Amino acid sequence: MTTGTGDTHELLTRVPVFETLGEEDLLRVEQVAVPRRFGPGEVIFREGDMSDTCYVVRSGHARAIREHPDGRTITLAHFGPGDIFGELAMFDDERRSATVETLDDVVVIAILGGDMRRLMREHPDIASKLVISLGRRLRVANERLTRQSFQTVQSRVAIVLTDLVAQAQAEGADGGDVQVRITQADIAQLAGSSRESASRFMATLERAGVITQGRGRIIVHDPAALSGYVY
Repeated sequence: MTTGTGDTHELLTRVPVFETLGEEDLLRVEQVAVPRRFGPGEVIFREGDMSDTCYVVRSGHARAIREHPDGRTITLAHFGPGDIFGELAMFDDERRSATVETLDDVVVIAILGGDMRRLMREHPDIASKLVISLGRRLRVANERLTRQSFQTVQSRVAIVLTDLVAQAQAEGADGGDVQVRITQADIAQLAGSSRESASRFMATLERAGVITQGRGRIIVHDPAALSGYVY
């Protein structure tokens, strides 16, 4: 598969990790980016694999999961267009901390960790700017975890749904009914709640006409109403 150079450049400008890079640095990253395609249900990398590549999603959706020894699977994150995962491979080749698998057809641009480390050696400003961006992401993640520790289950579930709706709208969904592909179990795990608690609140939303639940998908009829459940 081939992708236009302009398309790759525009995609990189939307990735938070690269937000501090100037045009010349972005062009250098663009030159080492390689397009790849994965089919539905395909594993991009597994927990325990060596970290040799980071990925930016051009289209499609994937999720990061971890498996417990007892066989349970926990969803850690969902990825859509403009999201980056495996980014620590730009700095070292430690083993992957999670498995990433596709939910549908996924097109990414892949950046080899070795190529990024070479760029950082040749252009030290790139390294310092990437560290600043990663530091910002860490602060945002810490703030989100702090907020979650004080929020109710319904607040956390409503926030997860709001984020998924925003992602779908960024991909072109209109302002009416918005469909998101996700299971109740994934929503519960992303919200840090039990499936039973999340399910009870989802049923409340359905009775209120805010959502309709289907197999592996949810239709949000009134996205604005979700904010009324966040405390």
